[in-house]
Amino acid sequence: MDSIVIRGGNRLSGTLKISGAKNAVLTLMPCALLTDEILTLENLPRLADVDGFMHLLNQHGASTMLKGARNGGFGRAMTIKAKDIASTVAPYDFVRKMRASILVLGPLVARAGEATVSMPGGCAIGNRPIDLHLKALEALGAEIELAAGYVKASAPDGGLRGGTISFPVVSVGATENAVMAAVLAKGETVIENAAREPEIVDLCNCLVAMGAEIEGIGTDRLVIHGKDRLHGATYSVMPDRIEAGSYACAAAITGGELMLSGARGADMPSIIAGLRDVGLAVEELDDGVKVTANGRLDPATISTAPFPGFPTDMQAQFMAMLTLANGTSMLTETIFENRYMHVPELARMGADIEVRGRTAVVKGVDELVGANVMATDLRASMSLVLAGLAAKGETKVLRVYHLDRGYERLEEKLSGVGADIERVSEG
Repeated sequence: MDSIVIRGGNRLSGTLKISGAKNAVLTLMPCALLTDEILTLENLPRLADVDGFMHLLNQHGASTMLKGARNGGFGRAMTIKAKDIASTVAPYDFVRKMRASILVLGPLVARAGEATVSMPGGCAIGNRPIDLHLKALEALGAEIELAAGYVKASAPDGGLRGGTISFPVVSVGATENAVMAAVLAKGETVIENAAREPEIVDLCNCLVAMGAEIEGIGTDRLVIHGKDRLHGATYSVMPDRIEAGSYACAAAITGGELMLSGARGADMPSIIAGLRDVGLAVEELDDGVKVTANGRLDPATISTAPFPGFPTDMQAQFMAMLTLANGTSMLTETIFENRYMHVPELARMGADIEVRGRTAVVKGVDELVGANVMATDLRASMSLVLAGLAAKGETKVLRVYHLDRGYERLEEKLSGVGADIERVSEG
């Protein structure tokens, strides 16, 4: 099992390329199940989750082909062709590793009329029920059965039919499944209280490129006019706003300056606002976002919320950054109830953090000290890397397979802007 070793204290400076978004590509890949023609996705990141989803699509009968980026750069392309659906079952061995696997449910029921999908896995960051996914499909006429750890869904004779889906709370995954199911349902579907994340905008834009008709993209009310079939398309995955925010925190915690090439400021308004609140200079440019640290960071008060609020996927990274702020910060996690597993590990490095229910009180310290720490989930892993970049001495981050799920070639990117970081095989 690999680990990452960081010798902290280096100021980061230079240009860092932002990859295609993990949270977008895992939503775009199942779109290929909605057509018998080729879907080509460009700007594809090299991630363990992408590889895992590719194997899941293969299991359903889709053929996939990867084309590497030129000169070893970033941004691969993948062609996916699901001419025939060979299997409508997404088995436990595939799904247990990645929660996004539940997103094959809507496309399979919409196109093949049935699906049997194992209950999803992924990071252990809290309870994430799929009841909203199932209720959305039921609103389109699907019949749902839960048995032996699997969701069994079937469409009535004649397929799914348009309906009204009104979510009681905002759910990104349920919105994604509902949209993909509705594009092939007969008639009109209205989705109320839809999630507005940029990754959902990316999904809708990809489906429109495939022939879908969707109104209200980017709002909380989507109107979808179902089609008999969709066609193939070529679509470029949006840049990863969470990766961009994570590396912005790396610039902040090391007192550095980074040009985040390819990042889009419009996709990350609350992240940029948070960075400015702690004292960073942030420039939104045509070709990226530039962040510059200006001395010791200011404390902040942050509460996670659905887009356009502050993303839960950035809470751990901001916490690591604020461990060195000049004062006391308050972070409140409203999305997941178990997303403070990085706190004990940051404390091993000298951080002063007290968790009070869903709120973490972070008292800034003068310095962090390197230590052996263990990653518990994807974003928590990145918080430990950030702490290691600023810590005095050597930090070893264990269980970095979590990082490989969501950050493309992290060591290469960070070493390219001045970090002393390497991956070590533990044999």
